[in-house]
Parts: sequence; structure tokens; C-alpha cells
Amino acid sequence: MESLRVGLVGYGGAGRGIHARLLRESGQRVTHVVTRSRAAQVESDWPGAVVVPDVPALLEHASELDLVVVASPTGEHVAHVLAALEAGVHVIVDKPLATTTADAERLVDASVRAGGRLTVFQNRRWDTEQLALRHLLETGALGRVHRFERRWERFRPQPQDRWKENDPEAGGLLLDLGAHLVDSAVQLFGPVTSVYAELAARTTPAVDDVFLALVHASDDGQGVISHLQAGALTGAPGPRTRVLGSQAAYLVTSFEGEPTPFSALDDAYEEGRRPGEPVHEGWLVRGAEREPVPMPTGGHHDVYREVVRWVVDGGPPPVDPADAVRTARVLDGARTSAAEGRVVRL
Repeated sequence: MESLRVGLVGYGGAGRGIHARLLRESGQRVTHVVTRSRAAQVESDWPGAVVVPDVPALLEHASELDLVVVASPTGEHVAHVLAALEAGVHVIVDKPLATTTADAERLVDASVRAGGRLTVFQNRRWDTEQLALRHLLETGALGRVHRFERRWERFRPQPQDRWKENDPEAGGLLLDLGAHLVDSAVQLFGPVTSVYAELAARTTPAVDDVFLALVHASDDGQGVISHLQAGALTGAPGPRTRVLGSQAAYLVTSFEGEPTPFSALDDAYEEGRRPGEPVHEGWLVRGAEREPVPMPTGGHHDVYREVVRWVVDGGPPPVDPADAVRTARVLDGARTSAAEGRVVRL
């Protein structure tokens, strides 16, 4: 696999903690980084990388770059993506693409004019729980699905002091985790026809408590209903994923080490797992019957492998940015629903 020359915009929790790690795992080279305060970290992580103070300075090196990764705060995405596309480089931008549908559409239009050089970092499509669920749906193991539930719940009574918590316009869990939750639901069950939302800011200036009810389109009017939740003040997090179908349910009890009272189910299985039995990724459940679902191969490290194929071979982007516009439309509808206390038709 070829090694891309990568310019990374931002070296904080997303830039360093997620993108730089995955770029290294997939064999890519970070050659330029935009940061004003983390030059020492860049030098330690990527010896010889050029550190610049802003995006215009980065794009003076556009001829030396194959890819720009935009991991700046969400409110800066529009300006940074437009500048990088105008400079002629491929761009992957952290989710959400933009804070509103109008701005997301603006970026997609710019990408079309630039020859389709934009994709969105929806890395949760590569979660093993998502891959396992897609396989169950493809094989029909659940029968006809009528309810999809996913929770991203944590107990953080003392919130972090970051822009995500403190910016009520571009931060908050609706745009942050909500963008992942909605994208996952749409990828699995198709377009959304209506949204009902309950949103609250309980411990921070930005929204930190989210409930979304989505109805997905279907030919017979019996589309899947998705219940999606994200919260920072959840002392007893619910099961991560529960999918109800006519033949069985899919249950994921815990997620990425977040404490939950349901993790005892997983602990008991792993402690008693015999040689040759699979590491599991949730459960296929029929009432009192429960069987482990094997963990599929793959993961977040595959995102940048797909990016390399896109940049080098000219294939389709790993995530169509038009998908991010549809997600933005749902999130805009959620704001309206919560403000007016009604179901919003999309």
C-alpha cells in the first residue's frame, strides 16, 4: 500500500488522539501539522514534520501534500475544507461535516466542482459491532427488524473543559456523538422520514443529553424506528445496542470499556470461553436463549486504507459526503423538534 503525504489540521484529541494514530497504523506519513501549542508533541511523534500556525500556511505546501485531514473544531470546518479544496488536495474532514445542512451542502457543492476530492471521517461505520450487525441483517438472522436502539451514555458529572462542552453552537453531543448515531442508523436502515428529539444542556453550555426517535422510509409504511441516545450524566448506562426483529434480537451490552451494569454478561462469557471459541461481539438473543456473535475482522484502521485507494486509484470516497448532508438534515430537524416539541417531517 502506498504511503500518502498528509497534512493534519489540529493536533488535539481528534488530530493526535485519533487521526495521527490511525494514520500511523495504516502506514501513512504526517509531513505537515497545523498547531500553535503542540509543536513538541509533533516533533516527538513525527520527527521532521513541518509545523505551521494556520491553514493558509499549510496550503503554501499544497504541492507537497496528497491529503489534508481536517480535525479542527467543527465551527472551523467550512473555512478549512473550502481552502483545502481550492488548493487542489484531497480532503477528509472529521464529523460532523458542518454545523448546519446549508453549510454541509455548500461543502459538497465545492467538492463536486473540485472533482470529488472530499470525504467525511465517519469511522464508526467500521466499529466491529456495526460490522457484526450488518452481517446479521444481510443473512436475515434477525428476521424483519422493527426497532433499532443505540446508546452512547457516560457518567461524567464533572465535565471536561473543552470547546466541545463549551460551544453551544458547534459543540455538544447532538453534533458530536449524534452525527455518529444518525449515520449508523441510516447506513443500516435507510433514509429518515421524521424525527422527534429531546435535547438538554445539564452540566455544560452545550447539549449533553440527547434522545432521538427516527422513522425510516419503507414501501409499506412500516419502517424501522430508531431510538438513539447520548448522555454525559447517565449513572446507569443502558445496553449499547439492541435490535429487535421478528426472529431474534441483537444485543451489545457494553462499548469501549465504558462502565455498565450489563457488562457482567460479557465478562462471564469471556472468563469461561474455551480454546477455539470465538471472541464475541454481542449476542443473538431469543427470549432466554442467548448465543455469542463472533467478532468480525476489520476496524477503524481500515478507514485510511480505503482513503489511500480513493486518493491513489481514483475510486469512490470511503464515505460519500452527500451522506453527511442527510445526517445534517436529521440533526437540524432534531433541533427544531426539541425547540417546538413536535415531530418534524423530513
